[in-house]
Amino acid sequence: MATREIDFWNERAGPRIAPEYLGDILSTAADLALIVGPTGLVHSTTTNPLNSAIGKIDHWVGRDIRDFLMPDSRVKVMRQIAAVAGGDATRRDTIEVNHHDGAAWDAPIRYTFHLTGREGRVLMLGRDLGPVAELQQRLIRAQMALERDHEHQRVYETRFRVLLDETAEGFVLLDVANGRILDANRRAGELLGHRPDALQGTSLAQELDGRRRGELIDALCAAGGRDRRDVVRVRATRSGADLRLRPRLFRGGGERVLLCRIEPADGVEAAPARTATDGRLRDLFDNAADAIVTLDADGMITDGNEALLSLLDVDAAADLHGRSMTDFLVRGLVDLRVLTGSDGVRLYATRVVSAFGTQVGVEVTPVPLSDGGHALLMREADRTLAMREAAPSAGVPGPTVDNARALVGTEPLRDIVASMTDVIEKECIEAAVELTSNNRVAAAEMLGLSRQSLYVKLRKYGLLRRDEG
Repeated sequence: MATREIDFWNERAGPRIAPEYLGDILSTAADLALIVGPTGLVHSTTTNPLNSAIGKIDHWVGRDIRDFLMPDSRVKVMRQIAAVAGGDATRRDTIEVNHHDGAAWDAPIRYTFHLTGREGRVLMLGRDLGPVAELQQRLIRAQMALERDHEHQRVYETRFRVLLDETAEGFVLLDVANGRILDANRRAGELLGHRPDALQGTSLAQELDGRRRGELIDALCAAGGRDRRDVVRVRATRSGADLRLRPRLFRGGGERVLLCRIEPADGVEAAPARTATDGRLRDLFDNAADAIVTLDADGMITDGNEALLSLLDVDAAADLHGRSMTDFLVRGLVDLRVLTGSDGVRLYATRVVSAFGTQVGVEVTPVPLSDGGHALLMREADRTLAMREAAPSAGVPGPTVDNARALVGTEPLRDIVASMTDVIEKECIEAAVELTSNNRVAAAEMLGLSRQSLYVKLRKYGLLRRDEG
């Protein structure tokens, strides 16, 4: 078997390939094969059936190849054909050609030229460079995206560095996994008796007296997870100063990080004293029957009361800190944009999704805050609906056209229109009865109804009993 293969390729006349198989071999070996005469006349065309990007080019046969070339490709193609047809065996260069044929030739074709031994005709074998061009474009887009991200990172890094250095309070960023300082500002270095650049990479526990790393990290994590109200008292090893650490625990890039604010122990408390009004407002926030959540300018949750935890089936408020409110709204960003972007919204009906996937209908009232964030007051729609259904029996009027906007999002448009039709019909009947001084015949004529139909509608809307009274 191996001997026959060697003999096949080593024959003086070349491998013996039957003519009926040569066309199939050429059509699959190249994406495009052309037999072109020395004047540029196309005698035959073959395309690779596995490449659908080329399409059919049978209409090229009998026409000049220059009719299907871009102006910048005509001269070099004819020069190469003439060189190969003239017997210049050294002209084995590949050239890239741009075609046009009323179709979208997005990429050039790379051709090699071969003699056929007949009347100066040349075989042009072309390879579609579309996949290569697409790969190059993807590489360029990826490189541009990386450069943009790198530029944005440099901008934010500069802003972070300037903000950190200009802050009058001492701050250190601490890696919870190993207790090492990730970053520190100038004021933190002064309080710890060290240069800020020398603090990076060192263990914070080594800069404090009588503190082991594990015990210090546990204390800071415990203090940073309770609404940042607790402080950890320490003594600096180098400066000997008594300090207070106010930690804030958060996650960045999948890693737990502690932001510790460092204050002198004998300094004035940075947090302002709580007034009686502040205490009442906090009690109102914590004990309100309705769910209340506060958001920052980006829609991230900053705080929530007990009613919110019950509504979302969450154990602690710390589990919500730093999460986007879109995670708990059934329509996500659409609902959040309506609540935080429209000043005219006073009562918005939607549904929230609990931590376990349960959906609950709520009515939300957004309240803008001075820092650019928002507070959302949420009441379960089931309670509100029960109150509304009980209202007519207590003499409270039913729904009106003015609150049709409040129903948007809670019911389909078809049901809203049907309910509003009943409201309008009732208002019209009441107006007709009042205008005719309770003359039923005149009222029916004014409305274009029969007297019997008017009585049916009076009875439907509870107006007959009231008029008789």
